[in-house]
Amino acid sequence: MQETLTLVIATGNPGKTAEIGDLLKGFPINIKNLDEFGPLPPVVEDGDSFDENAYKKASFVSKILGYPALADDSGLVVDALGGAPGVYSARYAGENASDQQRYTKLLEEMKGHTNRQAAFECVISVAVPTGAALTYEARCEGLIAEKPAGDGGFGYDPVFYYPPLKKTFGEMSREEKSRISHRGKALGELKAEFGKVLIWIRQNMPIQEKFRCEHDNTEPLTPG
Repeated sequence: MQETLTLVIATGNPGKTAEIGDLLKGFPINIKNLDEFGPLPPVVEDGDSFDENAYKKASFVSKILGYPALADDSGLVVDALGGAPGVYSARYAGENASDQQRYTKLLEEMKGHTNRQAAFECVISVAVPTGAALTYEARCEGLIAEKPAGDGGFGYDPVFYYPPLKKTFGEMSREEKSRISHRGKALGELKAEFGKVLIWIRQNMPIQEKFRCEHDNTEPLTPG
């Protein structure tokens, strides 16, 4: 029987932890999140891409705690704004701004632009304490609406219009959004390969060395 692995989700968000836990149900893993450990120093998300920030979070948490860790970074990229808000999506209207303040600022910036093309992007990084990592990424294409619609979801969802369903993300049910969203697609790719991911983790986790105490005839001990 395979040993159960602990996988730390690099978030304190219980909803995200539950979502990933449900997705990976049936695999020999024990899901934990950051709330189950003592206070950790914050990760400075100063990367130039979603890939860099996802890796920074996953690698940092894995090295600090000694377990494999999973982190994601995502955001909205808008053609007419040169890819903004991009990696600054969560801080677009200031550090403590509300979702409404963020998408309101975006709509202001989009006034006069006829090109409404935009995409949500998500990168998932799975890292081990040695620094090695696997990356999964996905993208969902859409348009920036002229005005918000729907009160579901979060972030920029009320102003991100998805033409195939003729709805904003804010008007979709959770199930609809999960099927087509950037995060849903990236998590789906991860789930499809998770058996291989577990093999990779086992192969890349540091091996604990056995040692014998000096002047002692006891059996070799394993640290920890």
